[in-house]
Amino acid sequence: MKNVTRSFAVILAINVIIVSGCAKEDVVKKDEPMAQQQTLQQQTAQQQLSAAPKSEPAKPTDQLQNSTAKASAAVSLQTVYFDFDRSDLRQDSRDMLTKNAQALMKDLVDTKIKIEGHCDERGSDEYNLALGDRRAKAVATYLITLGVKQDRISTVSFGKEKPAIQGSDETAWSKNRRAEFVIVK
Repeated sequence: MKNVTRSFAVILAINVIIVSGCAKEDVVKKDEPMAQQQTLQQQTAQQQLSAAPKSEPAKPTDQLQNSTAKASAAVSLQTVYFDFDRSDLRQDSRDMLTKNAQALMKDLVDTKIKIEGHCDERGSDEYNLALGDRRAKAVATYLITLGVKQDRISTVSFGKEKPAIQGSDETAWSKNRRAEFVIVK
């Protein structure tokens, strides 16, 4: 009887480990370059817009939302780049983040952002996820010291899963070691 109980406990423990170790991950098509994926997304969006019926005149609340969206589109937050295997901010990155912070406090006052940390293809998945996280958090911390409210900022790491440029040379790697901004609200 003890052997049956132990066997059942072992099987249950293995199942718990397997289930808890399976994390949900964004799907990245590795066969297509990012530029092709973006072009397909843009074409799909244009087709949806052209197929949509003409709408009624905008209501005042719609106009306010549209003006906020236009302000968000007019002000773009610039990507910052990192040196190899580093998460500390270079001087050019600090300068760019100062401009981004000014835009967030002046033009995008009610906007929330997500900072995405990215790495080049070198290193293990686990290492690059941790490095991307450190990069995103370094950017967030610097923005907070410049006066951007902490509750407006979230961070995420994609490690090496979403390269900006495909390639295995320093030109591609230098563009992939980055932190990008996504306007959430």
